[in-house]
Amino acid sequence: MTSQTAPPPDGADPGPAGFPSPAGPTAQAFVQVQQSAEFAALRRSHRSFAFPLTIGFIAWYLLFVFLSNYAGGFMGTKLFGNVNVALVFGLAQFLSTFLIAWFYSRHASAKLDPKAEAIKSRMEADA
Repeated sequence: MTSQTAPPPDGADPGPAGFPSPAGPTAQAFVQVQQSAEFAALRRSHRSFAFPLTIGFIAWYLLFVFLSNYAGGFMGTKLFGNVNVALVFGLAQFLSTFLIAWFYSRHASAKLDPKAEAIKSRMEADA
């Protein structure tokens, strides 16, 4: 089903049933925030955490893949019972994924969310 109502003349996004949504920050306000030192600090804080952790995880994953392909004897080494090195490395991939998610959640709650909330509150107050 398509709506036959025309968009509002001021270019605002129509809300429910075609009514204009409440006024919010303008595009210019978003550009000003993106160019602010505070936003740059927020972005730097995120990137300085996310990029090294991402690179580390990819290296860890590729190590597992390369060892599985090229070091079959080592990966097939039995540790105890039917558990070998490959199984332990594979399970460690899952564990490291959950640890990274938990670690990022703590980092975001402590460092990123307060900065982002301050920027958001200021933008909403100015609107």
